[in-house]
Amino acid sequence: MTKQYETVIGLEVHVELATRTKIFCGCSTAFGAEPNVHTCPVCTGLPGSLPVLNRQAVEYAAAVGLATGCEITRLCKFDRKNYFYPDNPQNYQISQLYLPICRNGRVSIETAEGKKDVRIHEIHMEEDAGKLIHDEWEDISLVDYNRSGVPLIEIVSEPDMRNAQEVIAYLEKLRLLIQYIGASDCRLQEGSMRADVNLSVREAGSSAFGTRTEMKNLNSFKAIARAIEGESARQIELLSEGKSVVQETRRWDDNKEYSYAMRSKEDAKDYRYFPDPDLPPVFLSDEWLERIRAGLPEFRSEKMERYRREFGLPEYDIDIITGSKALADLFEQTTAICGQPKKVSNWLLGETLRLLKEHGEEAEELRFSPAHLAELIGMTDRREINGSVAKEIFEAMYDRDVDPQAYAEEKGMKTVNDEAALRGAVRQVLAENQKSVEDYRNGKQKAFGFLVGQTMKAMKGKADPASVNRLLKELLE
Repeated sequence: MTKQYETVIGLEVHVELATRTKIFCGCSTAFGAEPNVHTCPVCTGLPGSLPVLNRQAVEYAAAVGLATGCEITRLCKFDRKNYFYPDNPQNYQISQLYLPICRNGRVSIETAEGKKDVRIHEIHMEEDAGKLIHDEWEDISLVDYNRSGVPLIEIVSEPDMRNAQEVIAYLEKLRLLIQYIGASDCRLQEGSMRADVNLSVREAGSSAFGTRTEMKNLNSFKAIARAIEGESARQIELLSEGKSVVQETRRWDDNKEYSYAMRSKEDAKDYRYFPDPDLPPVFLSDEWLERIRAGLPEFRSEKMERYRREFGLPEYDIDIITGSKALADLFEQTTAICGQPKKVSNWLLGETLRLLKEHGEEAEELRFSPAHLAELIGMTDRREINGSVAKEIFEAMYDRDVDPQAYAEEKGMKTVNDEAALRGAVRQVLAENQKSVEDYRNGKQKAFGFLVGQTMKAMKGKADPASVNRLLKELLE
């Protein structure tokens, strides 16, 4: 009888916090700068330099802990994690081993079997390392220290997940929660959210843990799902052949869809942790934590309920809009201006999502203002422009946030409201399309649509469709 196996998964999720400066110095955390320009003696580990803790980083870490139901460590401190690697200029990383800021939380996710809680073992603060850039042509590696010292929280889950679907549900819930708080933009493609997957397999029904591996280099949810499925299959194959799984760190190659051994897995003792002598313990008062708790935002579940009650939107619209903080903010700000929640929703779920997909962008990258979208909706309602012209203007708004009124004036796109001119165009279309006129009078409704199209073409798309319909029916009948 073939043995059945179960996959056991825990995650270490690293999140770069959205502070303007690094965790222990005043250097900028801005993404995308030239290499090694956001550096100073502290974040490059020069002798004699002293770290000073960024208060905002502690606030963000505590806020994430409170939002995930963690116990907050009132007296936490920093430790040195010693290892030697080119992107680690001090030859140690400042982290938290003994007294992490948050412990014992949970994130509730929806699974195929219903709701499930994924427990959080701890959340600790630490500094990010630099970034190695490998030049395959020259066969050398270069180091960019801009990222060195950027504040991180590491969210360590318990091994409560059993498949890729549960992992993605957990990560999506975590990302949305952190984005709503404003603690990070959580852009996987920029490395501001990264997940290491700890995975083992065991015989189904067993309570003992198997030997786990850790997989790194996972920069998208799709890569994470593929890595889990690939590594699970690899370990099951080893055990089925009577071989052993080696505890090690592996690198996932998403192009080849295979993981490769990087190094044997280190334990805490290998890092020789000890308290950082340059940083005093951090005391978090009850009053300070209550202020952070009071400042937590309206999260997705609360927002969904309010949208049902306040705006009467369909469930589908609510689900999509609240699934992105940027989209929800844009929806609320535009609706506050124009008072048309359903029309705002239609523009976001229709043209906005279409263009985001077309450009390979995320909602956080949207450039047009709520005021301009509200004005575009108003122009359509007032029949200053028709639907097809509105979509054309919206594309320009999407690209460079043009003022829709000014753009329509400049391009001569406003609807022609000259009744005489429109009536003349309709008469000409009818005269030139006698066959379609006869077809319509013989009951062929498609002929009417053709005549509408010809009239719009004659008016260069600038006629009001309702007026075209009215005049056509009047002159045909």
